[in-house]
Amino acid sequence: MTDEAKLQPIVLELSDAQAWAFAQFLKRAMLDDYRARALSQDEAYEMSAAAEAIGQALAQAGHAPR
Repeated sequence: MTDEAKLQPIVLELSDAQAWAFAQFLKRAMLDDYRARALSQDEAYEMSAAAEAIGQALAQAGHAPR
């Protein structure tokens, strides 16, 4: 993350099935997937970092695929 001081809280409600499915998606997404959709290498890394943060939040909520 480029600026830790500007964290944005996000409140989201998902069903258990949605949370599990998205956690699975994040587990399988690779940096190349973000690179293919980003405008720059830096943006791809930011996308990846955001996905990691969301994945950690899902894991804390009990949705941590192995």
